[in-house]
Amino acid sequence: MINRILSKEIDKRLFSGKAIIILGARQVGKTSLLHSKFDGNPNVLWLEGDNIETQLLFENFTLSFAKTLIGDKKILIIDEAQNILNIGIKLKIIIDQMKDIQVVATGSSSFDLANKINEPLTGRKWEYKLYPISFAEMVAHHGFFEEYKMLEQRLVYGYYPEVVMQKNENMVEVLQGLATSYLYKDVLKWENIQKSDRMIKLLQALAFQIGGQVSYTELGKICGLDSKTIEKYILLLEQAFIIFRLNSFSRNQRNELKFSKKIYFYDNGIRNALIANFNPVNLRDDLGALWENFMISERQKKNHYSHSYANSWFWRTQTQKEIDYLEEKDGVINAFEFKWNKNKKTRMPLDFMKSYPNAIYSTITPENFYEFLSME
Repeated sequence: MINRILSKEIDKRLFSGKAIIILGARQVGKTSLLHSKFDGNPNVLWLEGDNIETQLLFENFTLSFAKTLIGDKKILIIDEAQNILNIGIKLKIIIDQMKDIQVVATGSSSFDLANKINEPLTGRKWEYKLYPISFAEMVAHHGFFEEYKMLEQRLVYGYYPEVVMQKNENMVEVLQGLATSYLYKDVLKWENIQKSDRMIKLLQALAFQIGGQVSYTELGKICGLDSKTIEKYILLLEQAFIIFRLNSFSRNQRNELKFSKKIYFYDNGIRNALIANFNPVNLRDDLGALWENFMISERQKKNHYSHSYANSWFWRTQTQKEIDYLEEKDGVINAFEFKWNKNKKTRMPLDFMKSYPNAIYSTITPENFYEFLSME
């Protein structure tokens, strides 16, 4: 299934003088998206960054070599480009010196993570993220009612394209394959991490703690790693688009937690595969956490694809008053509480109300979540 929103963005940016960079976890559909747009186009040169021959081609890269390699083609596509050493510098040469060539590159990481570079593509790229399929995309595909009927299944199995296309009996097998080292093999390779079991332990510990505050020290005790290594691994996993962090919101009110963080997974299915729990929602004791992770990860997708540049946090006080999710945009604070049980009453904490009297408070349940995730 092709992301039509991103497909239109690519159409707008072709031959605008900048590279088009598409970042996202492995298996979210980056390659399929480009095949759908460029297959059959005789002006395209397609290179696979995972391929050792491609990596060797770029070892002694020069402008003269680039001209010979590209020849009379007009579009250069490099898939999984993070595997090519110093790819940012090499793309910069092509963009600056071969202005009639459109560069399109995909990666399962940020390029500066893989190659320790920060500046080469500054001002020379249109960068997009591709996530697992979103709720809004599925609604556009087959309508709200059909997707709403799948809600409980999505909470458990998630939205990876291959999972969505499978019948129920094959979903677990696909997810278990993704949740092994394949999904984060770049992380292991980049940092030469030899003990992948520690990485798995970390991911499992994070999976059990979604919706809760995390402590690097406590995670280190679980995984047998020091807190600095835990912080480094979390950053790597975040830059490989497997997890993301929410920091605590504070405007220096005395009782607010200022340096806490929560960690969520971009996909519920990957999270459940890591803890080997595919029980249906009526048999789960973590349903609240699943709903919270699903809502926040889907909101991240929605905001990115709709270019809604809101800042996001959670809020908590030293006396354990908490709000699941906050967004601030154009000076307006929106506070959200996520409840699977539509009959469970919530209200804005008094401390928050006093500190931020103009904030807008909403409870998001299966009855009203459509507006929270709608692209309209």
